Amino acid sequence: MKHLAIAFSGPSNSGKTTLIVKITEKLIKNYKVIIIKNDPKDKAKFDIEGKDSYKFSQTGADVVVTSPTRTTYFFNHYQDLDEIIEKLGDFDFLFVEGLKTLPLPRISVFRNKIDESYFEHTDAIAIDESVNLSEYDIPKSIAILNLNDIDQIINWIFKNAKVVK
Repeated sequence: MKHLAIAFSGPSNSGKTTLIVKITEKLIKNYKVIIIKNDPKDKAKFDIEGKDSYKFSQTGADVVVTSPTRTTYFFNHYQDLDEIIEKLGDFDFLFVEGLKTLPLPRISVFRNKIDESYFEHTDAIAIDESVNLSEYDIPKSIAILNLNDIDQIINWIFKNAKVVK
């Protein structure tokens, strides 16, 4: 087991969930994947068709949804990331959606425009052709990934994910 973790951030409707689903669908054939989704507004409904947690669970991965008042994975109280990881058992990849300041390597996802406020906590940005890079001063330390090239993003994850267990 690899025990590698990576986080994903980005504005609402930027494509984070879709990207995580595509990556998971490729990796789940050979690796155990767990996905944690942050719900900062405490409004998530677990495993309802059309919701992010449902899309994630359809990949075959284990899914945890965290919010300020609960953690949904058969836990009835808040768990911090270390506590969740300890209870998850063995896994190869842990993908965290949200939790912008969590100290994990992070891919931020953008469509149409880049929100530069994410740069402080970002190691890579995943964008498509709707973003005009000439409009931004992207720090050299941030990798630029093609949002539609899942293999490129997976290669970046293999090279940059953090061992967490």
